[in-house]
Amino acid sequence: MTGQLTDLEAPLVEVAGLRIEFPTEGGAVRAVDGLDFTLGAGGALGLVGESGSGKSATAYALLGLHRGTGARVSGTVRVAGTDVLGADDAELRELRGGVAAMVFQDPLSSLDPYYAIGDQIAEVYRVHHRGSRAAARARAVEVLDRVGIPDAARRSRSRPHEFSGGMRQRALIAMALACEPRLLIADEPTTALDVTVQAQILDLLHELRAETGMGLLLVTHDLGVVAGSVDDILVMRDGAAVERGPVAEVLAAPAHAYTRALLSAVPRIDPRPTDGGEPGAAPAPVGAATPRGRGARTGTAEEPGAEPLLEAVALRREFGKGRQRLTAVDDVSLQVRAGETLGIVGESGSGKTTLGRMLVRLLDPSAGEIRYRGREIGGLGDKALRPLRRDLQMVFQDPVSSLNPRRSIGESIADPLRAAGELSDKAVVGRVKELLERVGLDPEWYHRYPHEFSGGQRQRVGIARALAPEPKLIVCDEPVSALDVTTQAQVVALLAELRRDLGLSLVFIAHDLAVVRQVSDRVAVMRGGRIVESGTVDEVYDAPQDPYTKGLLAAVPVLDPAESAARRADRRELRSVMVTAP
Repeated sequence: MTGQLTDLEAPLVEVAGLRIEFPTEGGAVRAVDGLDFTLGAGGALGLVGESGSGKSATAYALLGLHRGTGARVSGTVRVAGTDVLGADDAELRELRGGVAAMVFQDPLSSLDPYYAIGDQIAEVYRVHHRGSRAAARARAVEVLDRVGIPDAARRSRSRPHEFSGGMRQRALIAMALACEPRLLIADEPTTALDVTVQAQILDLLHELRAETGMGLLLVTHDLGVVAGSVDDILVMRDGAAVERGPVAEVLAAPAHAYTRALLSAVPRIDPRPTDGGEPGAAPAPVGAATPRGRGARTGTAEEPGAEPLLEAVALRREFGKGRQRLTAVDDVSLQVRAGETLGIVGESGSGKTTLGRMLVRLLDPSAGEIRYRGREIGGLGDKALRPLRRDLQMVFQDPVSSLNPRRSIGESIADPLRAAGELSDKAVVGRVKELLERVGLDPEWYHRYPHEFSGGQRQRVGIARALAPEPKLIVCDEPVSALDVTTQAQVVALLAELRRDLGLSLVFIAHDLAVVRQVSDRVAVMRGGRIVESGTVDEVYDAPQDPYTKGLLAAVPVLDPAESAARRADRRELRSVMVTAP
């Protein structure tokens, strides 16, 4: 015996001394620095860390995806016996898809918009198998059916834009399964998905592992996602591993301060502490810049009997005409009081964003009334609305698309101030720099452009722009959905601080129920354009009355692997009952 592993005993993935550097004008940025880990056949490993920790760069290295990009990759990377760094192009083509497959974060950008889903899956199959077009087509339908796409034969002829976000992610998983890989790499596969769809995707990955015996490398910033999905966890920071071990042990008793900080930043649906802490005041991650002046809740919200700041009455919004007419919001009534935060939750397509845009009059209602300080504003034209634009502002979900890439962030923030025409140019610049500091950014970054900022920093820019005209109410539309949990916690804490210090009212729209509980006084649950349940956060979360609300709460990830497994079993049993019911 030489002590060497046989092929049957060798790890499915072996990484040793991995270093990845990306060249820059000033030298190079080291994204991964001396990383070591292994993954056994059929095992599941979670790579966890904030944005920029090196986890996605590591995942790409397993398939040799850095080749040809200018990145410098060194060390040892073996996948199912293939020396990835030393493999030639033919060996890499055989590895990708045939032995190891990847599911990317954004399925829309990973699928060709011009070709049917089934044709794209069939093409992957034909690259690795010399079968007929008919056989490839049949395989595409088979894997689409396996991942839960209803009426798979018909839907295989659909194009990506005809699928929802969750269905597109299922289609990507189907494509990865087409050639029966031994390893599936999932890079943030549930980011920005509804909690119910996220639970379905994670359940699907677990079932596929059990059925096929494939290994899983799950890359995510969310410890709640890995809790019930992997066997072991590796926590990364600045390109290096800071902690690793069985997932139950690491989550129950994290040894490293950074892991503890990640855990503390995960939003929870448990009741908020009753020690006077303010909603949103989550612990800050290690080394993170935090908003200024965080402190106890000041109780600025008006009493329930006071006249609401903003009120919607029987609000309705339709799109299209005739048979193509779609009712996005249907008979919605709600109130927002001065100084409070109203959370609005629901799945994609529930009407949340349409409602939010109507509340700040970016969309005209088809019917119903919107009252601001008792005055009906739902039917006002642009000229009459102009004085109210200052009071009602919005922070959008995607700060990249809401910021002009050709203008500095300072000038974007200055737009509403210049439009008002009340300040000199010098005063405008001074005010913008004050706002940048207010949201935790360097005032000297005035002349930088959006692409020079991280996602969390761009969201802070969006908040600063909304604050510029000194509004009374801000509608925040999914402001943290695509951010890692620590950045998410910082933005949520910033909004809570601004609400307290400036007396703002907030409407916080999100599909993440845990985040909404942390920031809200009251909450409204939307489904199919209607509000199905509303009340204080404690009433709705602790004693939900509507089955839809109960289902949303049951799908929220938990940090206890045993509880996560129990919930997965309950969901599987419920699906079984629904399938067999007459």
